[in-house]
Amino acid sequence: QVRLMESGGGFVQAGASLRLSCSASGRNLDNDVMGWFRQAPGKEREFVGAMVKGRSSSGTDDVKRRFVISRNYNDNSVHVFLSTLRPDDTAVYYCAAGAPRGVLSDNWKPLYWGQGTQVTVSS
Repeated sequence: QVRLMESGGGFVQAGASLRLSCSASGRNLDNDVMGWFRQAPGKEREFVGAMVKGRSSSGTDDVKRRFVISRNYNDNSVHVFLSTLRPDDTAVYYCAAGAPRGVLSDNWKPLYWGQGTQVTVSS
């Protein structure tokens, strides 16, 4: 059983930065995909980015410009640095992991999900 635990969310003002972290337990995900999604109120879940050894993938160009995904393969964790935050970045940010054969595809559907961490950006 893989468990994902997010941390680092909070309430910030527009223009601020935040670093979200996710720690996995239950299985070594060293050769598997880990990444992030987000879901804003009233909207569908949106892909933020993901990494596996040798490949990374990001969401929209706007997200790619401001959010940076990183992984520490030694401690089963993934992080995302959110910069220049705007009120429309307000969402629950979910850590996600796992893919068949550890392949990061363009339409990656994670096998495991965290509970999510709230990020609220005020204007």
